[in-house]
Amino acid sequence: MNTPEDRRPVKKVCIIVSRGSLDGIYPALIMANGARMEGIEASLFFTFFGLNGLVKKTMDAMKVSTVGNSALNMAMPMLRLPMTIPFPTWMGAIPGVSAFATGLMKKEMEKLDIPPVREFLEMISDSGGKIFGCKLAMDMFKLKREDLWERVDDILTVGQFYEDAAGSGTHILFT
Repeated sequence: MNTPEDRRPVKKVCIIVSRGSLDGIYPALIMANGARMEGIEASLFFTFFGLNGLVKKTMDAMKVSTVGNSALNMAMPMLRLPMTIPFPTWMGAIPGVSAFATGLMKKEMEKLDIPPVREFLEMISDSGGKIFGCKLAMDMFKLKREDLWERVDDILTVGQFYEDAAGSGTHILFT
């Protein structure tokens, strides 16, 4: 166990965003925004399917992943059902279920004043947070810089991301 003397302050967080669903991107946005609110530097590195959160055509239409999402039992209280009832994986493939789950999640987030993805990214950027796309993933998915949200700071290789992350007090988080 760390004693108070062993603890070093977190100066910077570099968050890798690899999932491109609504439920996959929000943890990174919340962590980056929270870091900025605490005066901690924050960088978001969107890679593989996480790029979905930066692509202009998809960032405002992200959905909750319902197929194979074993944690959907967490949403059961939104339906006034006990959390102990599992969400059957096969149900996630039924047309309309993802749209229903997405609508339900967005409604609950709105009640808590959690902004939509684009607005959240704007808040992070406005507060000094950095937003990066992954060059390899961009090449793999045949994306160009102009396909991305205009406020992306840069497209980086993994090596450049690690260079950005270097330093004492930096923590790398993977979501």
